[in-house]
Amino acid sequence: MKWMQFFTPVSSINWQEAHKLIEETPGRDVVLLDVRQPKEYAHAHLPGAKLIPLGDLDKRLDELGKEQPIVIYCASGGRSRVAAQMLAGKDFSKVYNLTGGIKAWNKEVAVGPEESGLHLFTSEESPEEAVVVGFGLEVGLREFYLSMQAKTSRESTKVLFGKLADIEILHQERLVELYRDMTGSAMTMADFSKKIVEPGMEGGLSTEEYLQLYNIDYDSELEVLGMALAIEAQALDLYLRAGQRSDNQQTKKFLLQIADEERSHIARLSSYIDQQQDLT
Repeated sequence: MKWMQFFTPVSSINWQEAHKLIEETPGRDVVLLDVRQPKEYAHAHLPGAKLIPLGDLDKRLDELGKEQPIVIYCASGGRSRVAAQMLAGKDFSKVYNLTGGIKAWNKEVAVGPEESGLHLFTSEESPEEAVVVGFGLEVGLREFYLSMQAKTSRESTKVLFGKLADIEILHQERLVELYRDMTGSAMTMADFSKKIVEPGMEGGLSTEEYLQLYNIDYDSELEVLGMALAIEAQALDLYLRAGQRSDNQQTKKFLLQIADEERSHIARLSSYIDQQQDLT
C-alpha cells in the first residue's frame, strides 16, 4: 500500500447529507460500507450496510463498484476515514466518509449479523417467490401484534396493537399490488395466502428474538411504537441485503421496491411517535 493513499482528499458528509444522498440517488444505488468488526455490526448497523472490516478491505475491493456512491462508516469516523482514503487512492470516484460514524447516525438502525434472515431468500428466487416470502413475513408480524394484545391490561394499548395489526393487512395488499404492476399478473391476496408455507416475522428474526431485544412496557404506547419502528427497520435491512445479493434482476428490483415501502412505513411510525411525545 502506498503511503500517499492516506493523503488522498476525501469528502466527508454528516448523517443528514448521507440520508439525502440515499434518497436522491436513482435506484437508491448507494453502498453503505461498514468497516467495523462483525460483532460491532451485529450489535447495530445501518440498514442494508455491507460489512467489510478495515483489515480485509484491500483484499475485497472487487466487491465494490468504482463509479458507485459509497458512504463509509465505523464507530466514530476514524477507521472510515482511513478506508475512504484507501478507496480514493484506488480510483474509486464517489467515496464519502460519514462524519461521527454510527454514533452520530440519528435514524433507524438494524441489529444482527450480515447473514441474518437471508436464509429466507435463495438469491435465485423469482419475483413471485420473493413476494410469497414477503407476504408471509407481513402475515407473521400481524399475528405477533395480535398476540401482544394479551400482554397489556391498558385498553388504549390494546387498541394500538390492533391498529398495528390492521396496518399489516394494508402492507400485504401493497405487496400484491407491486407484484401485479411488475408482472401483469392477476394474483390476489388469497392466492398468495395459499402459497405461504409458514408465516415468519419481518426482518428475519423470531418472535422470541424480538421479545428479548425489545423488553418493553406493554402498557406504554410510546414503547410499543418504538418496537414497531425497530421491527420495520429490521425489515428494511433484510430486503436491502436480499436485493443486493439477488441474481435475478427483476427480483432485485422488486425487493428494493419493497425496501422503499418499508421506508414509508418507518416514516409513518416515526410520525406517530412524534405525536405521542407531543402528548407527554
